[in-house]
Amino acid sequence: MTTQKEQVLRIGVVGCGSISLAYMRNAALFRNVEITACADINPAAAKARAEQFGLRAQAVEDLIVSRDIDLVLNLTIPAAHHDISMQALLAGKHVFTEKPLGVTGAEGRSLVTTAKQRGLALGSAPDTFLGAAGRLARRMISSGAIGKPVTGTAFMMGRGMEHWHPDPGFYYQPGAGPVMDMGPYYLSMMVNLMGPVRRVQAVATSGQQERLITAEGPKKNTTFKVGTPTSVLSLLEFENGATVTFGASWDVFRHSNYPIELHGTEGSLRLPDPDNFGGVIGLSRQGAPWEETDTAGDLFGAVNWPIDKPDRANYRMVGLADLARSIVEGRPPRASGDLALHVLDIMESILRAGETGTAQLIESELAQPIEFTETEARSLLA
Repeated sequence: MTTQKEQVLRIGVVGCGSISLAYMRNAALFRNVEITACADINPAAAKARAEQFGLRAQAVEDLIVSRDIDLVLNLTIPAAHHDISMQALLAGKHVFTEKPLGVTGAEGRSLVTTAKQRGLALGSAPDTFLGAAGRLARRMISSGAIGKPVTGTAFMMGRGMEHWHPDPGFYYQPGAGPVMDMGPYYLSMMVNLMGPVRRVQAVATSGQQERLITAEGPKKNTTFKVGTPTSVLSLLEFENGATVTFGASWDVFRHSNYPIELHGTEGSLRLPDPDNFGGVIGLSRQGAPWEETDTAGDLFGAVNWPIDKPDRANYRMVGLADLARSIVEGRPPRASGDLALHVLDIMESILRAGETGTAQLIESELAQPIEFTETEARSLLA
């Protein structure tokens, strides 16, 4: 493995699907990471990505044990996240995985424990809270722009996937649904801004027991059964005393709720979609009109994705670059396994509260991620 003094992690990517394109394109932006190899259970997919980016294509098992790979970037499907990440940790590799860390809290805990026992770094998406909008919001809250956070709302609402995805059934089964699929973006952002959650309450329902696929494909006009709640309204109680209503639904045609609004003793703050790295931040000081700041001109805020017709900021890889730096500096990464486990515990607890009608205490403890300064963000660039 490379020494810490070299400050470069040699990365092997496992999983060469669509999301790998963003990571591989963005890798060139950063000075302390280098993707050298890729693998996929479909050898043709690995070969295509390898040819596109000048990488070495390997079998999954060979990549994980390769002596010239320091970190495994796990971009497989959620059901495989735990097994691939655990294999990599047991092979002595650092790991960064797409969300979720695992499909259950037990899986996430086993990964966090194994990484700590072996002295390895473990990180997980999402890292969107490290983007321009998330950094600006963190600076505002840290500087007291809204005073002490008191309450807020967060809404992830839409019609689901069956109108555009040709085979969307898996999105509506246990381990998925709007909370598990999209919750990591909203919860990671809010935990980064206000610290850990200590208790949740929730109610859950589903608008339909079966859904009709209208997207083009072989399953068009067929139906599938819904196996997990598609509308969940939860109440999050943070350690700092703030309470936030978090609604996640795939039963909504149209709405006018902001993705995240936080209200404090001195003002209010509203944030853009936390699935993106940029967007417009709004600040109202003691009820004054909104002061809006577009972060498109800031680092990791410029619109760059999708490649053909960009309409949003996508800098997936910054969390991994910060993890690489954290190894050298001897500190926890910001998009850490601990953060991902805490978010996973919150999501499981929300669903359990919705099922039982009983408030749930969050088991995992977490230190709020340290603020990602502009100087640090710029220092990661190649």
